[in-house]
Amino acid sequence: MKEFAYQRAAQVRDALTAVAENAGARFLGGGTNLVDLMKCGVEEPTRLVDVRQLPLDGVREAPDGGLVIGATTTNSDAAAHPEVRRRFPALTQAVLAGASGQLRNMATVGGNLLQRTRCGYFADLSQPCNKRVPGSGCSAIAGVHHHHAVLGHSEHCVATHPSDMAVALAAFDAVVRYQTLDGAGEIPLAQFYLPVGDRPDRETALPPGALITAVALPGSVGSPQSRYRKVRERASYAFATVSIAAALDIHDGVVRDVRIALGGVASHPWRASSAEAMLRDARPTADRFRTAAEVELSAAKPLRDNGYKVTLARNLIEAVLCELAGTERDR
Repeated sequence: MKEFAYQRAAQVRDALTAVAENAGARFLGGGTNLVDLMKCGVEEPTRLVDVRQLPLDGVREAPDGGLVIGATTTNSDAAAHPEVRRRFPALTQAVLAGASGQLRNMATVGGNLLQRTRCGYFADLSQPCNKRVPGSGCSAIAGVHHHHAVLGHSEHCVATHPSDMAVALAAFDAVVRYQTLDGAGEIPLAQFYLPVGDRPDRETALPPGALITAVALPGSVGSPQSRYRKVRERASYAFATVSIAAALDIHDGVVRDVRIALGGVASHPWRASSAEAMLRDARPTADRFRTAAEVELSAAKPLRDNGYKVTLARNLIEAVLCELAGTERDR
C-alpha cells in the first residue's frame, strides 16, 4: 500500500474543501471496500478524508411520511431501526444478508452505495479490466464469468454490482442526497448508477467531489409486505448469485402495486419494470408471476457459463411473489 495522508473532517464543508483541493483525495467512511482496494493497488488515494464524525448519521421521519437515513449511519443501525423494520422489512433483510456483524458495524449507508465491483479481474492488476483501466479490455468475457451479468452489460464490462442494500433501496424508489461546494442536490437511485456503455469506469451520476449526505425513502412506497431473498453459493456471507427485493399490495383479489428489483444480474440494481407493468391490475397467480418474470428476463443476454442465472432469477421472482401473495406455486 502506498503512503497517503489522513484527515478527519469536522464539518461537511471542510470535507468537501479537502477533496476539492487534492485531486487524489477520497472520502473515507467505514473503509470496508476502499481500504481493501488500496491494499491490492486498485485504489491509490493520496489523502483520505474521514467523514465518520460529520453530523450525517441517524434515521429520521421526513415531512412526507418517509424516512431519511443519514449517509454515515452504519448498516447495523439502519437495519435495526424500528421504523425501517416495520415499514421497509426488505431493506432490513437485505442489510442483514449483506455481511457479517463486524462489517455491518463499520460500513456506512453512503459507502455501501459506492461499493465497486467484486469481479476478480478488477482486483487483479495483472489482468486487463476496462473498469480499472479504460480501453484495456474485459478479461471476464472470455474468462471466468459464471457470477457475472446477464442483463444490461456491454462488450466492455460484464461485472455486477455487489450491494444488497442498493437492491432493496431500488425497489422502494430511494433518492440519494448529496452536497457539493456549490450546494445540495439529489438523484433518484434509478438514475444514480450509469449504464455500462463503453466507459464502465464511470459508475455513478454524482458530480465530481460530491459527498453523499443521506438516502431518502418516500412515504408512499413503504410496505410491510416486502421481502429480500438472496441466493448465494454458501450459507455464510457471500455476494449474491441472484437476489430479489419485492413488495406486493393486493386489494380485492387484484395486484394494486408491485415492486421488484434484482441483484447479482447487472452492473446496478435491476428494476424489473416490465414484470411490474404486467402484474399491476392482474390476479396474483403463480402462472401470472412466472409469465411476468419470463417477460422481464427475455432481455437477458447470458454469457457462455452463466445462463443458469436466467432460470434462477425467474424461479426466484415467482417464489417470492407467491410467498407474498400467499399463493401456491405450481409443481
